[in-house]
Amino acid sequence: MYRYISVLCVWLFIAVSASAAELPQTGAAQAGFDKATLDKMDAHFNGYVDSGKFSGYTSIVARKGQVVHANTYGMEDISGNEPMQPDSLFRIYSMTKPITGVALMMLYEEGKFKLDDPVSKYLPSFKNQRVFSGLTEEGNIETVPARRATTIRDLLRHTGGLSYGVFSDTPVDMMYRDTGITTGLFAEGEEESTGTEKPDLASLTNKLGGMPLLYQPGDAWVYSLGVDVQGRLIEVLSGQTLDVFFKERIFKPLDMKDTGFSVRSDQIDRFVEIYALDQDKKLVPYRGEFYWDFTKTPLVLSGGGGLLSTARDYLRFAQMMANGGTLDGARLLKPETVAMMTQDQLPGELNGISGKGAVGFGLDFAVVKDTDILKSPGRKGEYYWSGMANTIFWVDPEEDIVAVMLVNVLPFGIYTLREEMRDYVYGALKQ
Repeated sequence: MYRYISVLCVWLFIAVSASAAELPQTGAAQAGFDKATLDKMDAHFNGYVDSGKFSGYTSIVARKGQVVHANTYGMEDISGNEPMQPDSLFRIYSMTKPITGVALMMLYEEGKFKLDDPVSKYLPSFKNQRVFSGLTEEGNIETVPARRATTIRDLLRHTGGLSYGVFSDTPVDMMYRDTGITTGLFAEGEEESTGTEKPDLASLTNKLGGMPLLYQPGDAWVYSLGVDVQGRLIEVLSGQTLDVFFKERIFKPLDMKDTGFSVRSDQIDRFVEIYALDQDKKLVPYRGEFYWDFTKTPLVLSGGGGLLSTARDYLRFAQMMANGGTLDGARLLKPETVAMMTQDQLPGELNGISGKGAVGFGLDFAVVKDTDILKSPGRKGEYYWSGMANTIFWVDPEEDIVAVMLVNVLPFGIYTLREEMRDYVYGALKQ
């Protein structure tokens, strides 16, 4: 039988182990929620664990800066029979991206760059870019000159002409794979590198800058390695490596004590195994393309997907955004910068990230524009993102709600966890 930890026990454990004050707690009713509905949400997601869809999870809901509900259920590691803990450490993959965006915009506030500066102003390999236009009869790539330079704003909103190299098979994506750009993201240590040059963030982005763009800058929204380029910009503009900048400028001020690019020795017993479903829909440890050993310091510090975190830590990050850039006396951003980041920045002709107008994109956050089209109980203006192992979070400025749910199963999108959690959270909201 899986261990169920009550809301009170969860937060008593965290309060005892924390080195700084946690977000205050309040009752569901006092925060305007129906507790019975939130308890049904726990039972619903506990059922995912009991039926073997994932091994365990932890979730938190806060309103007006106060925790109103939390749950931890299941196992960190099925084979070791290790119970999930309130401070279990998860691979958050692309939920790294909003943190990278905040870091870059901190430098924007310091006057280090302008949003419409060309990326090539700071990363010379991005000069004189060319754009894929087709294939010759022999199968060689043809290109044309870019109509304009990729800007930093493009990187932040995924309109820079870049792709990811792992989610599609365009000739440009295949070129990313063939030249080692994609595999370089998952390099674990010196023994994983080949040749005389170790992959690192500088060499990866330098190589990427010389690749053909998939499309003309500004002409499309395509999920891309642009956030890893942002990470390199942070290094160039700040003079610090990405891990040091994150630690000194974000993690320490926000007391995100368990967030980082690798697992410390004191965290090993809280590090969650990562799973996938085999052909019989049974959980098996995942060791595929997107796996790397987090006990080693990665060669490439990926601002696009390289962090580990806990639900408690990520809640603190998301609550900082909900508060307009500040938490517990630490201000990272001005309110007007947070507002800019969490408003749709896409050209109108793109009609959102899917062409249907439901969801736009700000600066490293997706933004809900139309809940009727989205068919969601969420609110207009909600901003959010996800991680590949089906981790989710969102911030709802209208209702002042922050929600985080961390799980540990691939591939992304096999379950509709955000939609289901929204249904329960907003179904429980009474006022």
